[in-house]
Amino acid sequence: MEFIARHLTPVRLIALVCVLVLLAGYEAPLPEFITPERGLGYWLGIIGGSMMLLVVVYPLRKRVQALGFLGSVPFWFRLHMLLGIFGPILVLFHSNFSLGATNSNVAMYCMLLVSGSGIVGRYFYSRVYDNLLGRQATVEEVQGVADQLRKQQGTVSVLPDLLTAIEREEQWLLRPAHSVIGRLFHPFTVGLRAALARAHLRRFIASAVARAARESRPIAWQAQRLNQAAYGYACKRLDAQRRVVEYRIYAGLFSYWHVLHVPLYIMLLIAGTVHIVSVHVY
Repeated sequence: MEFIARHLTPVRLIALVCVLVLLAGYEAPLPEFITPERGLGYWLGIIGGSMMLLVVVYPLRKRVQALGFLGSVPFWFRLHMLLGIFGPILVLFHSNFSLGATNSNVAMYCMLLVSGSGIVGRYFYSRVYDNLLGRQATVEEVQGVADQLRKQQGTVSVLPDLLTAIEREEQWLLRPAHSVIGRLFHPFTVGLRAALARAHLRRFIASAVARAARESRPIAWQAQRLNQAAYGYACKRLDAQRRVVEYRIYAGLFSYWHVLHVPLYIMLLIAGTVHIVSVHVY
């Protein structure tokens, strides 16, 4: 239970519920119960489309101070994400998870692109912004944390070679990719490279502590504590450098994402409007 409570965060719980609902809807014989043109199916489309329309309130609230009466920016940020997920789910149930006329298909594809783009953008956002108020950290702040950790060397002063090993792994993390393919996958390999660096340092520390313990009885008495302290310090250093690398990468990706996401949403508004008009007029 403790493991579940620690790893099953609200975001992961919502994602799990959404996946289960989508799987159940895809497998269920929805046409027997839901018709897009009337009744429950019709209203699912109306409610889902309205949710997708309401997501625009968040960027307006963030930029227009006069809209403060609508609620706080963090509230609309959370609601923006929920609407961008629940809206498409309702529309999928509205359509019985199937394609229809050309105008409805275009609207469907645009909606799925916007929703998928929003999920990717949320991931980039979490790597660039430090809280839901939307304050973007600076690369100097992120680098400052890493530099501060470099000065805290008292814990590992009895293992002088460890500092050299940590710096070597830090340089490996910071080294940019040279090939085109390497640059393409560079953002997604930072975590793996950091894990490999931690594994290298864990083995190095275990060997260094064992060697120092053979030469010093006081170190032998505190070998386990020294091992844990040295490894904890090394992990903090690597995590700080990983944050520097990720910030530089994801800040750029997030700016490019904005260029793509906004036009996709405008396309969704146009396609959705055409679909609604065609359904009610023709």
